[in-house]
Amino acid sequence: MTDLNKSNPKNTHTNNADEQQIDTVQANSQQVSVKAWSQKLLVVLLCLASFYGGWKSYESNMINDCTANGGQMIEGQRTMLCQLS
Repeated sequence: MTDLNKSNPKNTHTNNADEQQIDTVQANSQQVSVKAWSQKLLVVLLCLASFYGGWKSYESNMINDCTANGGQMIEGQRTMLCQLS
């Protein structure tokens, strides 16, 4: 029996090129995977920041409305109350 790779030098070159292409594809897929996870993490962080900012803005508007109507904010255990004078 003869070894096909030894009898055909083109076949050896093709195998090496295929291996290099497979290595490149694997490296690219890892980069895409890392990039996808980092993008997902960024989106989650931006959503959390947006939610927190909206919540604080709502609180600020409620305090401003209370004081504009002659009230005073009183902190409860878990809530803030507007006490009108």
